[in-house]
Amino acid sequence: MHPRLLKTFLAVARNRNFTRAAEEVHLAQSSVSDQIQSLEAELGTALFIRSRSGLELTAAGEALRPYAEEILTIASEARTAVEAVSAAAAGTVTIGALETIASIKLPQWLPAFQRDHPDIDLRVKIAGSGDLLRKLETGEIDIAFCFDRGEVDERLAKRAISTEPLILITPPAQKPSSKTSDLAALASMNFVATEVGCVYRHLFDKAFQAAGTAAPKLAAEVGSIGTIARLVAAGTGSSLVPRFAVADALHRGEIGEMPWPGPMRTASLVMIWRRRRVQPPALKLVLAFASTGFASAKSADVRLRHAVSFPL
Repeated sequence: MHPRLLKTFLAVARNRNFTRAAEEVHLAQSSVSDQIQSLEAELGTALFIRSRSGLELTAAGEALRPYAEEILTIASEARTAVEAVSAAAAGTVTIGALETIASIKLPQWLPAFQRDHPDIDLRVKIAGSGDLLRKLETGEIDIAFCFDRGEVDERLAKRAISTEPLILITPPAQKPSSKTSDLAALASMNFVATEVGCVYRHLFDKAFQAAGTAAPKLAAEVGSIGTIARLVAAGTGSSLVPRFAVADALHRGEIGEMPWPGPMRTASLVMIWRRRRVQPPALKLVLAFASTGFASAKSADVRLRHAVSFPL
């Protein structure tokens, strides 16, 4: 069973659709179909059946899946071990991050890493938290930086690297009132939040759940923290956000800041990576540097005065 066929098999199993699987593995749909047929011919049994909801694994397909995952993992680890022993090029590390983390947090330590390790190529990909985990599982990225949403797949490792304050941001002219000191009363105010599925929305909903209070109705749902800050500045409503993500707008006086009265006043920023028998040396260096880099970085109010570019 060629690893290429197993990779395609797992993509189809995840997506339950040839078209979406083809997009994931960067092949034509016909090539994906041909590869699945080749694998089924080699094994002498069908691996998928069609249903109303899409492609479903047969019993044989379910039996193959964990072995396919293990074979691909071992192949990757074997390649890493050989490269390390043969002193091959230091390698490339692909970093995935939420947009705000990539634009504000990574520049606090990545330039120093690049100066210390010029032989390691760094790539940065921006995605939502759910997509970051998917990219980790498929090997599209080596490490993800996002906010903690709880337990992760046992195939992944996770480490908390900083604790970020959550704050209530308000239009600049709004003054503190009894509403802003009582979480239940806050539920009657207008709020702006990101869309369901985004980690920032998860933090917003969880903050009210932790206090046993229903989340308020939203004045608007938007796709980025930057847009939220501008809407709050314009008077659309208030919002719960990590402080570092709006530090520039606060510094310019475009929005106001008030302490969050709920029990959940911080969020953990974590890095997540795949467990391997042998970690690539370049990735080990990034993991170690990130741990110290985030810990030693100044407060989340640090403002970026110079643009920093990364190879994408």
